[in-house]
Amino acid sequence: MNRVASKPNPLTAFERLRYWWRRLTASVFPAAGATAADRAAARLIERIEPLLEEIRAHRGGEVTARERAGRIAALYRGADLPQRAAILNLITCDFAPDRAALESAIAAMQGAANDAELSQAEARLRIALNAPRAKFFAQFNLLPEGVKFLIDLRADLLAALPQEPALEVLRVELDGLLESWFDPGFLELKRITWYSPALILEKLIAYEAVHPIESWNDLRNRLDTDRRCYAFFHPRLPDEPLIFVEIALLSGTPDSVQLLLDENAPVQDPHAADTAVFYSISNTQKGLRGISLGNLLLKRVIEDLRRDLPRLEVFATLSPLPGFRKWLEQALAEKRPLLPAAETAKFAESLGHPDPEIALANALARPEWPGDARLAEALREPMTKLAARYLLQEKSGAHPLDPVAHFHLDNGARVSRIFWLADTSARGMRQSCGIMASYRYDLDEVDRNHERFLAGGHIAASRRVQRLLG
Repeated sequence: MNRVASKPNPLTAFERLRYWWRRLTASVFPAAGATAADRAAARLIERIEPLLEEIRAHRGGEVTARERAGRIAALYRGADLPQRAAILNLITCDFAPDRAALESAIAAMQGAANDAELSQAEARLRIALNAPRAKFFAQFNLLPEGVKFLIDLRADLLAALPQEPALEVLRVELDGLLESWFDPGFLELKRITWYSPALILEKLIAYEAVHPIESWNDLRNRLDTDRRCYAFFHPRLPDEPLIFVEIALLSGTPDSVQLLLDENAPVQDPHAADTAVFYSISNTQKGLRGISLGNLLLKRVIEDLRRDLPRLEVFATLSPLPGFRKWLEQALAEKRPLLPAAETAKFAESLGHPDPEIALANALARPEWPGDARLAEALREPMTKLAARYLLQEKSGAHPLDPVAHFHLDNGARVSRIFWLADTSARGMRQSCGIMASYRYDLDEVDRNHERFLAGGHIAASRRVQRLLG
């Protein structure tokens, strides 16, 4: 069905509603018969459809548009996930471009006899592709919380896509809008301190995604004089940190995150520090996943730190390997050859294990191994080598299998070091058997590393890490 306000539709509003609702319930509510959920969703669509009709008809001015957008946002927020999927399908269909205009523009491009005709046809196509969906979303910018509403809506959209592939076009149009609104030039870098507004501090605790903040004392330790925390904010979201990074100012690179998180550790003099360790980077908005913010954040933070603390020479991370253990356990279960036969035999011999093929898997299956000094030391060499292989060689398509590695390598860092039992928390052991990696940012190299990574997937790594593949 074609939705064009300038062309009268032969169906009445009730007939259009019935037509679309039949299609939506078939895909979103497959259960036979009209369940209570079906009836509730139908009532919701009945309330929202007239508002969409008013938008298509361009009724009212800015005040009316703002009030109408507020009503739509309230109805959407009050809906459950299946109902939200139905609303998103309705928006996709109701605000589609004019198909006849699209086909005419495409035909004109295919039939263009010269460059002038091709240029004119391309202009027609661009106009035809300027779907009403983008204009529909843009009106929510009129609301005080409209930008946050669209971010949350995109999170719902991303979650619904596997079951609702027809929503892909809606995602593309919404992405274009948010990418323009969240252009790095519009974002403001702010340092967060213990004296920042309580609302901001509460959100740091809620949004911390790498090393959970256990208490207010824990947060205060992370914001002490030898620490820094920076976040990006958008002018329309002044109380919502979009992404933030936590930094420790030290002499030398630590080999354990527990040392960084120890509330009883002595406070260092930041002006004597030579190393800035980025130990936690958290994206706070699920709806902005895939819209890059981290690259510019790290570069601007490094610039700010170098200006304030000129003795700093090293800018590096202490990062988790969130997918390492899952990859390793799957590889061991499939009995893939992960290490040279001589090394697996040596490991089995050191433990007195009769079968080199399963010695590593059996050792890791023992829950007490981290506390067994002899066993942990025997595991150090093979596990560190396997971590190097995971970071430098294991890929999903053209990208590193590990998402944290992909983030830092795409930003131009290099894999600098691998630390054994650097995160002995329950989460660290569950994700990576306690192994952590350090990615180093050398400002003279980041742009070249970034370009090589984009062009051919090249992974920059120190010789120390490369030798582990030996």
